[in-house]
Formats: sequence, structure tokens, C-alpha cells
Amino acid sequence: MSIASANTNMRVPAGFRNLLEGLAREVLREQPTNIVAFAAQYFQGLLEQRQAGGVDPVAWGALLED
Repeated sequence: MSIASANTNMRVPAGFRNLLEGLAREVLREQPTNIVAFAAQYFQGLLEQRQAGGVDPVAWGALLED
């Protein structure tokens, strides 16, 4: 049985690539045993940084991608 696939172009949100590259860099640097828990902690830290009025990594990444 085969499933037909549509030729669709999906657009990655601005800043998303930069955000994932940052996570990948930290995973490679830290070598955590539980990557899912590490990613949750990493994104929580970024969220707290943004809420504290600091730099928004997604907005910054979007500027770098342009």
C-alpha cells in the first residue's frame, strides 16, 4: 500500500532555525544523558530570560536570518 504525497513547501518560522542551532550546540557541548529533559530546561531558561526583559532569542535569530 502506498500513500500519495503532495508536493508542498513548508515555511520555517523566522528565528526557529537559530533557536534549534543553539539547542544543538548546547547538547553537543554538555552531552546530557537525557536530551529531552535538557531541552525542556534549556527552553525554560530562554523563556525566563525573555520574560525578565532580556533578549528574545527567537527575535534575535530572525534578525540574523534576514
